[in-house]
Amino acid sequence: MFPELNNLLDTAPDRPEQGRLTLLCDARTDGSFLVHHFLSFYLKARCKVCFVALAQSFSHYNIVGQKLGISLTTARERGQLVFFEGLKAAVDVIFRAPQGEPQPLQFLREGTAGSLQPLYEFVQKSLKPEADADTAWRWPVLLVDDLSVLLSLGMGAVSVLDFVHYCRATVCWQLKGNVVALVHDRGDAEDEENNLLLNGLCHQSHLVLRAEGLATGFCRDVHGQLRILWRPTQTTAQRDRSLTYQYKIQDKNVSFFAKGMSPAVL
Repeated sequence: MFPELNNLLDTAPDRPEQGRLTLLCDARTDGSFLVHHFLSFYLKARCKVCFVALAQSFSHYNIVGQKLGISLTTARERGQLVFFEGLKAAVDVIFRAPQGEPQPLQFLREGTAGSLQPLYEFVQKSLKPEADADTAWRWPVLLVDDLSVLLSLGMGAVSVLDFVHYCRATVCWQLKGNVVALVHDRGDAEDEENNLLLNGLCHQSHLVLRAEGLATGFCRDVHGQLRILWRPTQTTAQRDRSLTYQYKIQDKNVSFFAKGMSPAVL
């Protein structure tokens, strides 16, 4: 968790918002630091987290999490974290004979006829409220890293948008929790599927965080810029509001500053 980013978003683990869809997007840079921020943020906020990790292994996220002051192993053992390791699950679906119920990534076997319903059912089951109130966590959170992988594996943008819609209906509306998902902006005007997914998610999202590489190229002291877009909700009449900051990624933190105000420049 990065305290400076919490300040920019006007939030904290002791007062997280509910019923929100947050879109994380990166273009010409790696926006995974945003995923690590929200994972550690919601675990420290004592929320029940279902993490659909399609990009990296459990050990990768756990190593980064330890730098940010959390242990994914501990969170998983005590039932706060449900971790779906997509890389391992994909291998099981492709190279092992099917057994029992459909696997969350069953579409890898079914080709164009497949759907993401098994993955949605996994999320729904993982975040089902616990009957024992004494061990209940705060509201649930679905975190996906990243939805672009589903496009690379052959799913269409409409199917991915349907999956997000059903997750929103369950997590955000029914359970009053949050959904956070990362999507890559490949910057290809002819990539209709990726553009459709991005535009559809931007339209649905309450908050959009877009990490971008610098137009001038690599810089040792400024790693990129972050555009923050707050979109109005049905209960408020406010208009879209946006801010842009530049950032530098450090070993255990990320520092943010106004454009052109890097300490290295001053």
